[in-house]
Amino acid sequence: MLRPGQVVVLCALALLTLGVVMVSSAGMEVQTLGSVEEGPRPGITPRSILFSRSSAYFALSLAAIVICSGVPVGRLAAALERRGPTAPRASIDGLMPTAIGVVALLALLATVYLPGIGHEVNYSHRWLRFRIPGLGAQTFQPSEIAKWGLLGLLAWYAARRGAYIKRFLLGFVPGVAALGIVSGFVAVEDLGTGVLIAAAGGLLLLAAGARFWHFALFIPAGVAGVVFLILTSEYRVKRLLAFLDPYADAQTTGYQMIQSMAAIAEGGGAGRGLGNGLYKFGYLPEDTNDFLFAIICEELGIAGAAVVVSLLLLLLWSGSKIVARETSPVLRLFGVGVLATIGIQSMINLIVVTGLGPTKGIALPLVSSGGTGWILTAACLGLLASMDHHHAIADAAGSDELEPADEDAESGVALA
Repeated sequence: MLRPGQVVVLCALALLTLGVVMVSSAGMEVQTLGSVEEGPRPGITPRSILFSRSSAYFALSLAAIVICSGVPVGRLAAALERRGPTAPRASIDGLMPTAIGVVALLALLATVYLPGIGHEVNYSHRWLRFRIPGLGAQTFQPSEIAKWGLLGLLAWYAARRGAYIKRFLLGFVPGVAALGIVSGFVAVEDLGTGVLIAAAGGLLLLAAGARFWHFALFIPAGVAGVVFLILTSEYRVKRLLAFLDPYADAQTTGYQMIQSMAAIAEGGGAGRGLGNGLYKFGYLPEDTNDFLFAIICEELGIAGAAVVVSLLLLLLWSGSKIVARETSPVLRLFGVGVLATIGIQSMINLIVVTGLGPTKGIALPLVSSGGTGWILTAACLGLLASMDHHHAIADAAGSDELEPADEDAESGVALA
């Protein structure tokens, strides 16, 4: 029987494989034949998939999950939770390293504004762009590092503060301030990712023991910040209006949502068949990225959509089994954050693609085209698998310790 960690890895690999195939299909282009004798040119072939950029990212993601699944998380957690011989006062323990970590994340996020390497797409500065000899231009999202790095920082902080996390000023405020500052900085350019980071980090703090009514005090400020960011951005206002009535301006602001719903509807139960979709040929923008699920529905139908959703749910369920068994506070809280991030991100993407929410630049984890996102998500899932491997070793050690006692008991029964 497979262990939960093995199921997590297999689900991740299945989603990545499906992502590579569907990104290759969605990236097909109409080509003009040079002559009649030349014959039809294949659109999607094993060669086109194997030598695609997505396959390169798949290989890097596979390497990340293998390497991280071999990390000795037990010793790592012990090192993170160990206190020095001269422990600082409990009232301020952990505050300075947390502040330094927040400053480092903000500095990383601010690099998107540097001339020469900052790259603007769709009104937002979210990427760094580098030109690597032999590989051409490559993009990189600092917000992905911030998204996962902040989870580790908050997990360490909450575990370090212990019982103080239930106290408003000494435990909760520093943690929620770190979360609010980083997620707010991200939200300026990428509101969807900022909200995702805030939601996942909030669940992590609640799991650590923070009181819900403490969070309630900050909800008005958070809502006001989101409203301000929407009202001060013309394209965000248009996206919200398009969600309320996409047909009011069907050729511009409502176009993406209408085409996405049309692609899903065209798929029906069995779909048009892999590679046979029509909406990817200029009808549906962002078909390889945020709206790839619509292409999956069009080409693979309800069955393909069900496979994707089932794999995500199985991954989350198996991950929760790992987290429930974890005894290290740091690892347990980090696992909660990882599962919350993947779960919320998946939910946001599916809501947007199906027209149940306003358009946002949120990718479907491990499926939508991505480089930084695939690699870092795979790495975090590898750490979950490593936790499960640590549990397996502990179970084996426990069984070995019990065997002599069982033998003695059997001997006693025989002698009696």
